[in-house]
Amino acid sequence: MERVSQSKTALSVAEAKSLLRNVKLRCTAARIAVLQQLGGLGVPMSHGEVTDRLSQFGFDQSTIYRSLHELSEAGIISRLDLGDQVRRFELRSRKSEAEFEHPHFMCVDCGKIACLSDFSVQLKPSKGSRRRAMGEITEILIRGHCATCQ
Repeated sequence: MERVSQSKTALSVAEAKSLLRNVKLRCTAARIAVLQQLGGLGVPMSHGEVTDRLSQFGFDQSTIYRSLHELSEAGIISRLDLGDQVRRFELRSRKSEAEFEHPHFMCVDCGKIACLSDFSVQLKPSKGSRRRAMGEITEILIRGHCATCQ
């Protein structure tokens, strides 16, 4: 599965430690490495992808799995369920406290995923009981054909 990389600046060790301290988590090597990996690539990554990229540093699958879930529970990273049975994770914007930050695009042919952080999405639900029953939107996924597969 191909990834569309956004231009993100890599997270420094000091920035990663600061994020961890702000949510009262210990600054372990695994957590710092996971944050740097997610911050540097700029697209959502699965547990397997993070593990593959960090295996050369001696981190095992279970350590990465625990780190991803602890960071997600602490609100530093977002966990995305894009409907293909693969949970993906991405570093949350440090500027936003909102649960929903930006929509994602997934190619139905090749599985390519892209963050649509430069797009704005406006939903206007109808008035009445359906609007009140909807609750809070936490994720928007747009599916289609990428430029390569089109």
